[in-house]
Amino acid sequence: MLEKLEFYIDGAWSAPADARQLEVVNPADEQAFALISLGDAEDVDRAVAAARRAFEGWSTTPLSERIDLMKKLRSVYEARIDDMAEAISKEMGAPISLALNGQAMAGLGHIKAFTRTAVSYDYEHALDERNPQEWIVHEPVGVCGLITPWNWPMNQVALKVVPALLAGCTVVLKPSEISPLSSMLLAEMIDEAGFPAGVFNLVNGDGAGVGAAMSSHPDIDMMSFTGSARAGIAVQKAAADTVKRVSLELGGKSPNIVFDDDALADAVKRGVRQCFLNTGQSCNAPTRMLVERSAYEKAVGIAAEIAAKTTVGNPSEEGRHIGPLASKAQYDKVQSLIDTGITEGARLVAGGPGRPEGFNRGFFARPTVFADVTNDMTIAREEIFGPVLVMMPFDSEDDAVKIANDTPYGLAAYVQSLDEERAVRIARKLRAGMVQLNGANRPSGSPFGGYKQSGNGREGGPWGFEEYLEVKAISGWPSA
Repeated sequence: MLEKLEFYIDGAWSAPADARQLEVVNPADEQAFALISLGDAEDVDRAVAAARRAFEGWSTTPLSERIDLMKKLRSVYEARIDDMAEAISKEMGAPISLALNGQAMAGLGHIKAFTRTAVSYDYEHALDERNPQEWIVHEPVGVCGLITPWNWPMNQVALKVVPALLAGCTVVLKPSEISPLSSMLLAEMIDEAGFPAGVFNLVNGDGAGVGAAMSSHPDIDMMSFTGSARAGIAVQKAAADTVKRVSLELGGKSPNIVFDDDALADAVKRGVRQCFLNTGQSCNAPTRMLVERSAYEKAVGIAAEIAAKTTVGNPSEEGRHIGPLASKAQYDKVQSLIDTGITEGARLVAGGPGRPEGFNRGFFARPTVFADVTNDMTIAREEIFGPVLVMMPFDSEDDAVKIANDTPYGLAAYVQSLDEERAVRIARKLRAGMVQLNGANRPSGSPFGGYKQSGNGREGGPWGFEEYLEVKAISGWPSA
């Protein structure tokens, strides 16, 4: 059993105030393989105090030195990327190929991208040509509390930690207690790279304990949270009394609008595979497929066929299969929602309740497709976060847009049409922070975030960098 019972505070590993242990479970075999400690408010106080002490020095450290340290972290990360992939695969069940090429590589990609952003960012400038005496300065926010989820652990951690440190902030990180080992490995890397004590701190714990203590802490200047809408609301409420900045990246129920084009088969195949990627545990997954009625039954048949061909396998094995859900709680939730879909009258065309054939343990779910879903059904409203696709027909562009926007979420949306003018026209009408047309990939540095209950703020690129900067206006600046 791997024991990782300490927290990284003030540049050193130290014991928690109250030694409460939690098992980290491998979702593929339901066996505990590591032990961590759950922290409390006292541990948060120590971490915040360390970050506060470090802030003055770190915030005034020349940008060139902060960038040099980030480049050292990049080198350490590159050397240990296989270790990172293995940690992610074991803790949350991502197949090892995805854990390496998708999950771990995402963290490295964000280090590279934010370093470029930090180099090119305009930190000080005149208000405009007419007002050179009005000087605009972008300064670090201060001490930042970061809470990250289990589904893309290093992707989400890097999207917060890297820009915060480059901007000159100090941080306290609470990773998900379901997938903490990847973040603890990152702490080892940060230590090896030589970041000053107190600049980065890590405290493991749950939301009710460490998360709540961070959100309400008077010496934390900003909270950045990624997770469920319910938990995000709790963070924002807890932060309200101290009027700190809060950035939220929450859930989604992203529509995928498919028109009756010659490329229908490819569009449906791509949509199903995107939905099932990471075992459906992605907040921007295209989980609602809206198909033009003239092609609807054909699309349903294609989707059912792709689901049936989707392989479920052990995450330790190489390949393009999907792995287990990350935890028993997530497995139980997905199973409950599949049952609800059947009860509410959706047509089950692939998959269904229970484990796939050949699995009698592990949190494996069957790749599932529901047809004839209406937008008032539970499976059309709630974020399932599993390999479950819901399909529904539409009759016109306006009908498609109405159905797509009829959701409390607004994270991502997808449009499939060979008519480029139509695709762009619809993209402009969709109430979502990100729209992908015809399978286009999102490049590094594009802003990630959404509308409505999908949160506020953006991660990635200059938008994600600015989350960690305050704006100061200085009047009477010497124009010379």
